[in-house]
Amino acid sequence: MRAKGRTTQRLDKVLSNMGFGSRAELKKKAKSGSIVVNGTVVKDPGKHVDPYTDSIEIDGETIAYREFVYLMLHKPPGVISATEDVRERTVLDLLDEKYLVFEPFPVGRLDKDTEGLLLLTNDGKLAHELLSPRKHVPKTYQAIVEGRVDEEDIRQFSRGVTLDDGYVTLPSELVIDAREEQGDGSIRSRITLTIHEGKFHQVKRMFEAVGKKVIYLKRISMGTLRLDESLEIGSYRELTKAELAGIGRATDK
Repeated sequence: MRAKGRTTQRLDKVLSNMGFGSRAELKKKAKSGSIVVNGTVVKDPGKHVDPYTDSIEIDGETIAYREFVYLMLHKPPGVISATEDVRERTVLDLLDEKYLVFEPFPVGRLDKDTEGLLLLTNDGKLAHELLSPRKHVPKTYQAIVEGRVDEEDIRQFSRGVTLDDGYVTLPSELVIDAREEQGDGSIRSRITLTIHEGKFHQVKRMFEAVGKKVIYLKRISMGTLRLDESLEIGSYRELTKAELAGIGRATDK
């Protein structure tokens, strides 16, 4: 029985979306008898199948179909949050070819010099839900700030900070984790900040508004999704079933 509301797809479309070749290449494979559906050789690549319930084999390999891919990346500094760029290395340059066939894109952006959690997916609906200004999805960062972050800063951030363009941010939660005196007598503060919007360079601009400078920035969470600290900088993995459930995506396919 097919799932309610699910439609079938052309076999060659399913296989091409999974990176098994172009339509022309798949037509040749079908004619050669290399494609098997539910135990039967299929020589018509236009045959309609349900990729979630039908058993599909190509060149002896059984495919595990999925429409979407969800990857957690520990973005390194020096890489831009884009799908392509003629000069800079992008986050897609970090991915294996098997994921690139899904045409994933970064959900939101991290500055070039910022590291931390970045979600890559081809699920446009999810991206919209996470990025919509009306949703106020919380984003939490750890930072090192030049200067003494104090209780007055906590109060200002909780009320909203006026940025350089006159925009007043939504209230945010600032926590002072530590203060460290440097060799020259200056103070650096380690902080954790949770914001509920995503203006351009927002964290850096918020601290500039109170006379301080962010010199290191790392995003550790976005909504319910939290960075897996076991991921080395520049590495990535697929989201777990629990993480997918947390962001409201089905895990039973």
